[in-house]
Amino acid sequence: MSAFNQQVIEEFRRSGGRVGGAFEGADLLLLTTRGARSGQDHTTPVVYVRDGARLLVFASNGGAARHPAWYHNVRAAPRVSVEIGTPEGTLDRFEAEAVAAEGAERDRLYAEQARRNPAFAAYQAGTERRIPVVVLRRVSGLADPARHAAIAAHLVRVHAELRAELAALRSGPAAPGRRLPDGLARHCLAFCGALHTHHASEDGVFGLLQEQFPGLTGALDRMRAEHRKVARALTELEALLASGPAPEVLRAELDRLAAGLEEHFAYEEAQLLPALTGGAAGA
Repeated sequence: MSAFNQQVIEEFRRSGGRVGGAFEGADLLLLTTRGARSGQDHTTPVVYVRDGARLLVFASNGGAARHPAWYHNVRAAPRVSVEIGTPEGTLDRFEAEAVAAEGAERDRLYAEQARRNPAFAAYQAGTERRIPVVVLRRVSGLADPARHAAIAAHLVRVHAELRAELAALRSGPAAPGRRLPDGLARHCLAFCGALHTHHASEDGVFGLLQEQFPGLTGALDRMRAEHRKVARALTELEALLASGPAPEVLRAELDRLAAGLEEHFAYEEAQLLPALTGGAAGA
């Protein structure tokens, strides 16, 4: 292992998945593979993207002529370990199955990544090899009732925190004709960021829940659609804040957002909590 990789790994584990330097701001995970020749475990920091319940990693090797060592390892031994940061600043560690995407699916997934991050287009342009896309799928943990209970408890806690934050925001706008209280816009933007993060985290879990509870498919599709609707509402709220709205205008927008979110939260709880805690929904 290079000294650089070791430094990144140590910082990643120390800071709950966040690193600085060349990887600052990147979506990074730690991939531990079994050496194809040595039989020893090797840990490598790699950039990833979420694709529903799956994680995608790319064997770019910086555009080098050869595949990275970790790719040869997963071809020989597909069971790997993954460490990834959570929104709470902790590490989620789990076992996964690593499978290379093939044919048209590989081409589609790599093209999407190249559009998201032009560096990957440059990597492919700089080498004659076809850079592999590797799909990581969690293979343990979700079916564990204790994990179900933990997911349910997390959902209840985060919803309670978001409800409380939104209630505080709705009490903030001043009476008509008076200026908005200092810090209210920052508070609104912080709430928007927290809600975005929560829904991104949920979207990453929904595919796994769908596999475990096929009966939830329709409900999960509705929740995904509602997440997109909420994202648009948050974008509109952020634009409104930038315009310096009158207090009564901001209050009306917050009231509208609160009504939609309460309906969304209540639906999620009615559908997910019974399934996660042994009830009938999703069975």
